[in-house]
Amino acid sequence: MSLPRAGKCAYGQLVAQQKPTSLAFIALLVGNVALATGPFLVRNSGVGPVAAGFWRLALALPFLWAIAWMFRQPVQWPKRTVTLAIAGAAFFFAADLAAWHAGILLTKLGNATLFGNISSFFFAAWGLWLVRKWPSVLQAAALTLAAAGCGLLMWGSAELSAANLRGDLLAVLAGLLYTGYLILVERTRGGLQPMPLLFIASLFGAAMLLPAALAAGEQILPDNWTALVALAVCSQVIGQGLLVYALGHLPPLVIGIAMLTQPALSALLGWLYYGEAFTPRDWSGAAMIVVALVLVRMREGSAPRLRQPVVAPN
Repeated sequence: MSLPRAGKCAYGQLVAQQKPTSLAFIALLVGNVALATGPFLVRNSGVGPVAAGFWRLALALPFLWAIAWMFRQPVQWPKRTVTLAIAGAAFFFAADLAAWHAGILLTKLGNATLFGNISSFFFAAWGLWLVRKWPSVLQAAALTLAAAGCGLLMWGSAELSAANLRGDLLAVLAGLLYTGYLILVERTRGGLQPMPLLFIASLFGAAMLLPAALAAGEQILPDNWTALVALAVCSQVIGQGLLVYALGHLPPLVIGIAMLTQPALSALLGWLYYGEAFTPRDWSGAAMIVVALVLVRMREGSAPRLRQPVVAPN
């Protein structure tokens, strides 16, 4: 049976859109795995928390430039409005790194990543507000499962205590700042390719973090560069690079729930390397987040829907 011409056109458009969307979802998952190593590497960086943020961005710049050149995404100075938006995103990201890295040193890995990723819920809520509609049944079920999974992680591996309070509050502040970064990048992503966007944002962010680290009197140069280079490659080049790519193809709800895999992965690293508790309750919470991720990717109804790409204003 052959499809009518209009049907063939719609089917071809659907296939063409499904391929980059599926690739973006895989990139999102891999990027979150890379980002989850960040707290562990910050702890072993050998420099101050703000300085670690500076080196994460500065050491990533040559890699980002090379990748942009390889994928034929030359780094060019964008229009004034886009440049201002990227500068705003870089400010939120630099402030997020400073607060989060400081929090990592004052609390458990599970706490730092869990509270730092409250941005997942705010970003998902922003995406629903953007399209001016309530979540569907599947979306509501996914958000409920994700929230319940985070609750179990918080109850188990994330220890709420006075000893961790300062670090937890800094991680919460970082999560709020990261929400602003994600929103600005998502809106800018339609007007600029991912690698040039990430390169310029990293350049701006590094320029903001270095004077802040110097003013704080932190140790700037490490005795061993291994952890800092790994932080730059894993968190900024791979993690943020894949996340920025995914932001151009996936809705905020999917991005937000996928980001909740990071607390479970970081808590697992904390258990493996620092003996921080990872109980069966934590495994259950992590499994609920995975199920939520599956639910949010399911299509409702039998008729396929074409996803309209997000185009940011220039």
